[in-house]
Amino acid sequence: MARKPNYGFEKRQKELAKKAKKEEKNKRKQDEKSPDAPDQE
Repeated sequence: MARKPNYGFEKRQKELAKKAKKEEKNKRKQDEKSPDAPDQE
């Protein structure tokens, strides 16, 4: 018998990934604002 997929877990992982991406973007924006920060890329 096949196991039922855990949609709650999937949804949580997706939301966590989205949140992490958003935070990374915000951090990058802040770095761009401060000119004394060395460029990473």
